[in-house]
Amino acid sequence: MSLVRLTIKGISYSQTQSGAYALVLSEMEGTRTLPIIIGAFEAQSIAIALEKEIRPPRPLTHDLFKTFAEQFQIKLKQIVIHKLVDGVFFSSLICEREGVEESIDARTSDAIALAVRFQTPIFTYENILDKAGIYLKAEEKFNEEDDELEKIELIPDSEVSEMDDFSLLSNSELETKLQEAVSNEDYELAAKIRDEIDKRS
Repeated sequence: MSLVRLTIKGISYSQTQSGAYALVLSEMEGTRTLPIIIGAFEAQSIAIALEKEIRPPRPLTHDLFKTFAEQFQIKLKQIVIHKLVDGVFFSSLICEREGVEESIDARTSDAIALAVRFQTPIFTYENILDKAGIYLKAEEKFNEEDDELEKIELIPDSEVSEMDDFSLLSNSELETKLQEAVSNEDYELAAKIRDEIDKRS
């Protein structure tokens, strides 16, 4: 059965499940996307790994796993989303140590959080994409103004208070608030501030 390589297209707040997020993967050579519902912690962990500028003062669980693996010369070669049962995706970590390869079961959200940190390729099988994949329309794929899936949005717009409006702050004030948010381990706030800074650059 042929493997299809995927890439992370984005994370958005789930409109169907309260407190959950939709991780959207897309095939690298094709137009299909694979949406996966994940929890808030895993969404935050993936987003932090993608946002290079945000560095937690203490390692998150997935950072600790990476450090542990590297300490014992364990290489994460790839992750494979290998099964879909009743809407739940099952994944494997393909690891190697001293020339011996092992497959370890993992939740898909954890596997992808590790893949981002290890810069490891993500794969799934053709039959899973056939079953759960969604085809992007041509205008959705090529319209640069429609970036809904490209954004990593950790806070739904409906929950953003007036106090979180950073448009009136200067760049230096935003940088200060960003550092404070990271120091306080408030990564949702840090991501929002980073989005405001990115808008101005």
